[in-house]
Amino acid sequence: MTTIEIRPKSREELRGERLRQVAVDGLLTIAMPWVKNGLNLGTLARTCDALHARLVVPSTSTAIQALRKGDRGKFALDLADLQPSVLAWIAGARAAGSRVVGVELAYGAVPLGELAPATGPTVIVLGNEGHGIPASAFHLFDELVEIPMAGVGSSLNVAVAGSLVAYRLAGLT
Repeated sequence: MTTIEIRPKSREELRGERLRQVAVDGLLTIAMPWVKNGLNLGTLARTCDALHARLVVPSTSTAIQALRKGDRGKFALDLADLQPSVLAWIAGARAAGSRVVGVELAYGAVPLGELAPATGPTVIVLGNEGHGIPASAFHLFDELVEIPMAGVGSSLNVAVAGSLVAYRLAGLT
């Protein structure tokens, strides 16, 4: 019988492994332009740190206060003046050559398991915690992705959903 050595990994070992795993280092951006809950920003900040992604949030007092409080690691943060022209910001990201992926429950959305990993600059846009992405913005996306649900809930927490999509686009799931 072969014995498998089980031991915790050191921070140095983890860092070296992670840098090799993330093929899209610096190419992912998670945008949460309609954020209402600061706790979701903390979760997304940790995801951005793990993937070497950027986080774009509105320059509102809610967002700024939430990010000051949280353990956000070291990631690129953009406090952007997204209001009142969130749609123009999304269109600008696409015009600049980014693949723009919206996370939303919608007809025609790609199931998460079929979402192709990022090969270039990619922006993940998350909707509002209660109402999602406005239907008036759907035409601005290269694709919409949804996370299949087996339970009775209609959706996941927005930060959890954004993290799952980010890991898929990073090629880590």
